[in-house]
Amino acid sequence: MTQEALVRSLQVGGRTLSFETGIIGRQAGGAIFLKYGDTVVTAFATSSSEPREGIDFFPLTVDVEERYYAVGKIPGGFIKREGKPS
Repeated sequence: MTQEALVRSLQVGGRTLSFETGIIGRQAGGAIFLKYGDTVVTAFATSSSEPREGIDFFPLTVDVEERYYAVGKIPGGFIKREGKPS
């Protein structure tokens, strides 16, 4: 199954809003790479082709990972390197 890259861009608030799909996350059911100015967001979605037995509701799980080191905050890194302040 070959999927071509799809890129769409438009101007919003004086900045370029760009949607890209088909470039990353090819193993996921759906993936998008969104750029707005200097901000970049990636989102991935997967699903099962068969429903689970005995489930009478729509189970939805959202996992969010905030990467502090992307903005220079490394948890626990200062104490290990510099020692505790006197």
